[in-house]
Amino acid sequence: MRIVIVGGVAGGMSTATRLRRLDETATITVIERSGHVSYANCGLPYFVGGVIEDEDDLLLQTPERLFDRFRLDVRVDSEVIGIDATNHEVTTRSTCDGQTEPIGYDRLVLSPGAVPVRPPIPGFDRARVLRTVEDAERLAADVTGAPATAVVIGAGFIGLETAENLARQSIAVTVVEAADGVLTALDPELAILIAAELTAHGIAVETGVAVSEVTTGGIVLADGRPIPGELVVGAIGVRPDVALAEMAGLALGAHGGIAVDAFNRTSDHDIYAVGDAVEKEDWVGGGNSLIALANIANRQGRRVADHICGLPTAGSSSLGTAIVKVFDLAAASTGWNERRLQAEGRRYRVIHSHPMSHAGYYPGAQPLSLKLLFDPVDGTILGAQAVGKEGVDKRIDVIATAMTGGITADGLADLELAYSPPFSSAKDPVNMLGYMAENVRTGACDVVEFGELAGLTEAGWTLIDVRTNEEHDRGSIPGSQNLPLDRLRDEVVAGEGPVVVYCESASEGTPRRPSCTNSGSRLATSMAATARGWRLTPPMSRIRFGSSINRCRSSLWTSLHHCARTEHG
Repeated sequence: MRIVIVGGVAGGMSTATRLRRLDETATITVIERSGHVSYANCGLPYFVGGVIEDEDDLLLQTPERLFDRFRLDVRVDSEVIGIDATNHEVTTRSTCDGQTEPIGYDRLVLSPGAVPVRPPIPGFDRARVLRTVEDAERLAADVTGAPATAVVIGAGFIGLETAENLARQSIAVTVVEAADGVLTALDPELAILIAAELTAHGIAVETGVAVSEVTTGGIVLADGRPIPGELVVGAIGVRPDVALAEMAGLALGAHGGIAVDAFNRTSDHDIYAVGDAVEKEDWVGGGNSLIALANIANRQGRRVADHICGLPTAGSSSLGTAIVKVFDLAAASTGWNERRLQAEGRRYRVIHSHPMSHAGYYPGAQPLSLKLLFDPVDGTILGAQAVGKEGVDKRIDVIATAMTGGITADGLADLELAYSPPFSSAKDPVNMLGYMAENVRTGACDVVEFGELAGLTEAGWTLIDVRTNEEHDRGSIPGSQNLPLDRLRDEVVAGEGPVVVYCESASEGTPRRPSCTNSGSRLATSMAATARGWRLTPPMSRIRFGSSINRCRSSLWTSLHHCARTEHG
């Protein structure tokens, strides 16, 4: 069998090497436009920042090694300029000397990846992008020239990694993002933590404003302000590279990516497509979406090779699980965020948690901020987010695994996770999310949001801060009264009216809800994680996305460090 693979890196090379392991007789040809067929493109920002010092460390395989080990015919610096699907033939052209060559195929696999978005902004051609080894080489050469200032346009994963690594090279960096906040994969109350981390490390952050022009000395914002930048990097995002698919007359999906079936076959079943150029089935919504992640490309490459070789295989939907390091913090997400759930009109509930990364009594524990979104009717987990210095990856990976396995939100409580004081708590933060979801789904908690506080207090609700006097004096939610926890049971007056109770992170307020109820108050409400959540949440997000209040009917509280919010949709 003759198999031609166009594009290397994750998807293409996973296909090629798996094919060879399955079929020793196949003729496998890999065509790669750049000079490198197998490299760690996720490591490119760290090469620019000097964290990865040797460029060779990014190069995973060379054409020579791939031939020696797998007998693959790998042709770098070569591009496909024509696809004759009827006659099963591609035409290649060398980017070095321009020579062309036809290559026949029985099966064709397209792995062209994605290309950086280049918006129609005047002067944007002056901006560097970061997608290939060659891009990294150019950007690293610019950094060697010791520019004093730099602007990164875009505050997504690549933009933030690039900004951090430029800052580590002693460059004054400004990040500009047209959206209201950085890292839009996160909801605002968590994204603001990332913005604060950037600012704490000297990076200027401009959000909610677009770039109107890239100049020789920087950029001009849409509001007219100039931002100096001897170096400008465009990291607005990527779009599927579908030029080859269009050349072959293949169908595209609703989002502009290559349309494929469960086996990654295109509309021409002798042509497969994998990786960032392909639309993936969305695990949460069930439709298709564009998800540009290396692990998905690797998985698809393996499955395509299996299908070509006649092995039983089936496609799988994608959660879009991702993580990014921003200086001392990690931010991760899986599934949908709240903004997307609202836009799609999905019913959901939210819980927030602010636990420690491991047992608090063991040295080195770091605070985590967790958010879980789930269907209140059947408990399906719809998404999760996490920010912290330690333990972020573990918690998001567990939740992503639970989602894939069909475990519900309250089912997280029953997971048996590894515990020892240096690593976790006896009730792991993921278990705690499960307990909290269980309380919400069983009706033990009813919830109102920060945005409802003003209306509630105007209607006669009493907002009580159960922290110590010293904690209250350091900062509290406006309009709250201070009644320390140990006095709460005795001093809440029977029949006084509805009461809202909050503490620093819900470990104190929620267990005292029964004290208020049993005292005869008409309705007791516990606002969990509120003092911390109020400080962390931007003002507008307190209305739309902020941490919230729990109205609790149960006389037994099993969950600590939590915040639950109202159902939407």
